[in-house]
Amino acid sequence: MKRILLIFALAMLATQLSYGQFALGLKIGYNANKLSTNLDTVKSQFNSGFNVGIFAHIGKRLYVAPELLYTMSGQVFTASGNVSTNGWKQKISMGSLDIPVMVGFKIIHSDFITWRIEVGPEVSFLVNSKVTNLNDFTGPIQSADLSKANWYVLGGTGIDILFLSLDIRYSYGLNQLLKDAQNWQFNSKNQLFMVSLGFRIFGSK
Repeated sequence: MKRILLIFALAMLATQLSYGQFALGLKIGYNANKLSTNLDTVKSQFNSGFNVGIFAHIGKRLYVAPELLYTMSGQVFTASGNVSTNGWKQKISMGSLDIPVMVGFKIIHSDFITWRIEVGPEVSFLVNSKVTNLNDFTGPIQSADLSKANWYVLGGTGIDILFLSLDIRYSYGLNQLLKDAQNWQFNSKNQLFMVSLGFRIFGSK
């Protein structure tokens, strides 16, 4: 954890020295995610969660925006087979430390309002997880089946009004967060829709 925080701090310092203009803030938001599956006998649904953390904007019209977020997400998998044989239903709860590094461009930029678009990669480290059986049957998934390090690509847009920032993003997982669990091959990639509100506490936008 300390190494991750140090890398994040050094990245912000290096880009600040390169680009000059710098802003720092806090953000909190809502996210809905879904783990895909290629199994016809297993259904998944969108799950609600939240994210909270810090962000930085470094640069002027073209900028870099590293962030450090804690994200709660999850999934409910339901086996659609014969309930009398093994119609299991499991809920996965996940907490992750996410480090997106966005590259953005300010389409509209003024002292009062800014409209921007962003795209970039993200590395996500699973720091806690829990798998719960929601009926009398024990499902195949265990916490150990979840990948501990995951990569995403993000895209979105944002609006800044004075010291407030509203961000809307879509995040697509590049690797399988849940691959195999016992004899089940889920091949699941995570997808997230995120809306967050930021509060700039230092610097200019």
